[in-house]
Amino acid sequence: QVELVESGGGSVQAGGSLRLSCAASGRTFSMYTMGWFRQAPGKEREYVARFWWSSGSTDHADSVKGRFTISRANAKNTVYLQMTGLKPEDTAVYYCEYREYGGGVYWGQGTQVTVSA
Repeated sequence: QVELVESGGGSVQAGGSLRLSCAASGRTFSMYTMGWFRQAPGKEREYVARFWWSSGSTDHADSVKGRFTISRANAKNTVYLQMTGLKPEDTAVYYCEYREYGGGVYWGQGTQVTVSA
C-alpha cells in the first residue's frame, strides 16, 4: 500500500555531511509519522529520528542530536535527514519508516552511509 524510497546515501569522510531523503508513495493517511532508523553490521536496528506530520513535531535520538535534523521536504510525504558532523560510528544502513497511527508499519529498502576516519 505504501512504498518508501530512500536516497542520498554514500561515502564521506569524518566531519562531512550528507542529506538523506525518503519519499512515500501510494495510499497514505492523515495520521502517520515518518522516521529514520539505522543498522550497523552486527548491531540491532537503532532509532534515529521521527517526524509527526499531524503536528510537525520532531524527535532525535541522543546519539545524533545536534548533528542530524529530520525535516519535511517541499514535496508531499517526503522527509529529509540532514546529517552533519558525521562520525565513523554513524556508518550504517539507514532505513526510512512510515508508521500509521494504530495501523501498519512500512520500511524502505535502506541506503548505505559510510563514514571513514
